Amino acid sequence: RVTVFVSAIMVWLVVSPLLPSFTLWPAGQPTAVAANTTANTTGGTAIATNTAPANNDIPPQTEPPTSANLTNWLNAFYASEQKRKTTFPDALPADAQPFDVLIINICSLSWSDIEAAGLMDHPLWKHFDIVFKNFNSATSYSGPAAVRLLRASCGQLSHSNLYQPSGNDCYLFENLAKLGFTQQLMLGHNGQFGDFLKELRSLGGMQSPLMDQTGLPVSLQAFDGSPVYDDLATLNRWLETENKQGNARNATFYNTLPLHDGNHFPGQSKTADYKVRAQKLFDELDNFFTELEKSGRKVMVVVVPEHGAALQGDKMQVSGLRDIPSPSITHVPAAVKFFGMKAPHQGAPIEITKPGSYLAISELVARAVDGKLFVEDNVNWNQLTSGLPETAEVSVIATVAEATIHTMKNNIRIKL
Repeated sequence: RVTVFVSAIMVWLVVSPLLPSFTLWPAGQPTAVAANTTANTTGGTAIATNTAPANNDIPPQTEPPTSANLTNWLNAFYASEQKRKTTFPDALPADAQPFDVLIINICSLSWSDIEAAGLMDHPLWKHFDIVFKNFNSATSYSGPAAVRLLRASCGQLSHSNLYQPSGNDCYLFENLAKLGFTQQLMLGHNGQFGDFLKELRSLGGMQSPLMDQTGLPVSLQAFDGSPVYDDLATLNRWLETENKQGNARNATFYNTLPLHDGNHFPGQSKTADYKVRAQKLFDELDNFFTELEKSGRKVMVVVVPEHGAALQGDKMQVSGLRDIPSPSITHVPAAVKFFGMKAPHQGAPIEITKPGSYLAISELVARAVDGKLFVEDNVNWNQLTSGLPETAEVSVIATVAEATIHTMKNNIRIKL
């Protein structure tokens, strides 16, 4: 599947120097309109896309789209991002209300995948209070995506800087821990392949012990034969544990991968149909939300997918390949739901349409961290959701090592 693509690129590399240079844009024409171009920079190779006018959060794009201008803009973007940070309070007020933060990180789910699977009208998406319609995951690989989410309290990093230490105030769960939230870690898998669990600890600052997985039902097997645990059972165990322990505040990170390419039902070798798996996941999340509502527990649930599954493919790569993080792969359905509120949100979800990424999630958590919105008679939803940080749609191409791991997964899946 890769040979044709690679061969075409090699032929182009040989022929392109012999062709006269040209541009599709007249000289001096601004590029604030949609642009989807690859640029090289010291921080790695990235896809820079800008479909909205620049604001104070996003460096303006006003120069012709030459390689040098794109590189300069990308460097300016990263320099700007280094200055951005979510401000959490030093301490909670005396009248703060305890609640839980549950972040659900889903592998292989984008808006494009949901549309391809015919599940855009699933009831789950109407269950949320807030839906980000233009959220960029910034990468097409699991480890980097999870680390970016765990470091959500600072601006976007280049791929190489993602593997360098960050200040403690960049780690979302560390910011919550300083305010009295007990950190917890759940996985819907064993976290061993690609040293995923190790990356969460070494790069994401997540040092909490892994929640006990003993006795959880196995709904799928991953491409390497490892267990993929049932999401509803795992989430219900979390809820039961919290109800027993009675922690005033906790912040839990849950990563799950039932939609990953190559997953198959136990006893079968053929990859399970994506739509069947997605339908089951959405049903289980919707059922879990219903149980949360019945429990009366105060919980802020944040759903942030890692990246898409590339179900449909595009002009640059075939279905299933994610080496180039195109918008169809990194445009993911992030969403938020508050449970246990005195005045829950009514009507259709609030849609955040401006370009955003992980910093917007961190800011939303910071705005709700005192828990007072759970007991207010009237919640100012406009104040809660307006002016969230915007982030240009820059997505980073993976390293050779990560691309090799992805190829290994595909090879194992094909052999199965």
